[in-house]
Amino acid sequence: MSLYVESCGVGAPLVLLHGWGMNADVWEDLLPALAERRRVVRVDLPGHGRSRPVACGASLAAMAEPLLAAIPEGADVLGWSLGGLLAQHLALAHPARVARLILVASGPRFVRSAHWPHAMAAETLTTFAHGLAEDYTGTIRRFLAIQALGSEHARETLGQLRERVFRHGEPDAAALRAGLAILLQADLRAELPRITFPPCSSAGRAIPCFPPRPRRRPGRCWRTRA
Repeated sequence: MSLYVESCGVGAPLVLLHGWGMNADVWEDLLPALAERRRVVRVDLPGHGRSRPVACGASLAAMAEPLLAAIPEGADVLGWSLGGLLAQHLALAHPARVARLILVASGPRFVRSAHWPHAMAAETLTTFAHGLAEDYTGTIRRFLAIQALGSEHARETLGQLRERVFRHGEPDAAALRAGLAILLQADLRAELPRITFPPCSSAGRAIPCFPPRPRRRPGRCWRTRA
């Protein structure tokens, strides 16, 4: 069984990688505008959406490896949350495939520490991990509710997310556990200098993973505030 990959539009390739627990349908509202100028490639991550039968590796490298076949050489790769972490790994491991890197609510490390304050508390991720064992569907629903926090149309946004995430069945439980383990353990900070092009990063005030912070290295990273 291969990954579910969908392509539309004409132009330079733009690959969209969704976040934990979601699938490629979360990009639907952006497709008409993007496809006017780009060949947009949407992927369901292993164990998610229509790629649910695809085995999900337990490490960042193992989860990213199946994605390589969906990425044309010289593509721009946009990754949201876990998808952003996978995009960074792909840019490091296969630099010829990734021309530019766009990160939404993502970064090289998801767990907060004394020297890395702009991330999530480890307890938040471990709470989700415990919740998967006790209330699988309820945990996914709570996670989606967090994504809609602060939106001007929170109820409508949450309804859309729930419909799209469960449209193709629930994500595979093993894939969700693997994704949380990766978010807890992965740390690409020391490797990022090997990425030779400036990544574009976006964070919104309502996004709990990576709240906006002042720009510290002009020319290296651009941030927009939703």
